[in-house]
Amino acid sequence: MPKMNAFYAQSGGVTAVINASAAGVIETARKHKNRIANVYAGRNGIIGALTEDMIDTNKESAATIAALMHTPGGAFGSARYKLKGIEENRREYERLIEVFRAHNIGYFFYNGGNDSMDTAHKVSLISKKLGYPVTALGVPKTVDNDLPVTDNCPGFGSVAKYVAVSTKEAALDVLSMAKTSTKVFVLEVMGRHAGWIAAAGGLAGRKSADAPHIILFPEVPFNKKAFLARVKECVERYEYCVIVVSEGARYENGKFLAEAGTRDAFGHAQLGGVAPVVANMVREKLGYKYHYAVADYLQRSARHIASATDVKQAYAVGQAAVKMALAGETSVMPVIKRVSDSPYRWKIEKAPLSRIANKEKMLPPRYISSDGFGITEAARRYLQPLIHGEDYPPFIKGLPKYVELKAVAVKRKLNTEFVV
Repeated sequence: MPKMNAFYAQSGGVTAVINASAAGVIETARKHKNRIANVYAGRNGIIGALTEDMIDTNKESAATIAALMHTPGGAFGSARYKLKGIEENRREYERLIEVFRAHNIGYFFYNGGNDSMDTAHKVSLISKKLGYPVTALGVPKTVDNDLPVTDNCPGFGSVAKYVAVSTKEAALDVLSMAKTSTKVFVLEVMGRHAGWIAAAGGLAGRKSADAPHIILFPEVPFNKKAFLARVKECVERYEYCVIVVSEGARYENGKFLAEAGTRDAFGHAQLGGVAPVVANMVREKLGYKYHYAVADYLQRSARHIASATDVKQAYAVGQAAVKMALAGETSVMPVIKRVSDSPYRWKIEKAPLSRIANKEKMLPPRYISSDGFGITEAARRYLQPLIHGEDYPPFIKGLPKYVELKAVAVKRKLNTEFVV
């Protein structure tokens, strides 16, 4: 097999462990110099390929690449940019192949979620049609945990841990003040269509008196009357009420509680803050003093409290993607297969991108309690192992030490420019 270069890109919202997947790709590629000469990383995701703006990872030391394991964010820059079909914009694919051909790139590793798997699949198919076949693999990443086929998604375990811990700690704060002050606390978490992250908040307590007392899932149509009745019941019984609400909570007609009326780069509805919407309902109808928090970027960037299981899995899928590519696989994604819950054991398998692209895995009904406001024991058995273990980054003077790349640019070879 001829020696070729690889292109790696990060896509969509980043996670606390996406750089661990990058480390898995780069370190594994470096062990196979006879097949992969170098790994070029797209600056700002796939845009880096289209604009021929790539980072030469060979200029980074082994220690720097290893330090990606404990560094949050997207070290190479990410982007919300979705490639259209070849019929809609053939020029984008022609440009990709033009750049790949110029830089002898034969491997494409796309680290992202649903839309990214669609892009990797398209590149695999269309590159053949354009006469320059590229081995394209998806590397799973999404805090939403909504990729099908795989048991769970790298990035989710750490968000789940952050949300569970934050719910537990905030609940103790509210409880200590509930007699004379705040009685309701609302924590808003991510999850546009699937309630996996909201469900993770349920790990904070086990008894009925424990927080969270209410979880609002996208999968359960919001019933204002039932919700307010439950809040009132909790405050009267326990003196306080803690609510975890998914940003994707919606009414029975499908409208989001917090829809802002705009769209993001992927065409998804832009959501406003659902926490203040819910909190205001409580104030207007019940009059309770409240506080709310929007976890937002904090939940997906909190590397200081990442799940050790999540870190290991993030690295493993990056490593596996390279091994699969070298074995001749293309248009596939490494997936996590759960072997057992207790003791928790897992392994890496592969799945075709055609089974994953543009598909979402919802929280199954068996994971939601019969009243629609909590999680079941089945959900707890699924979620608990994913938050296990601590993998703290090194600290210096009280702050985590995160790596900074040299980010040396790959020399351009094309005279033409491409505007995205």
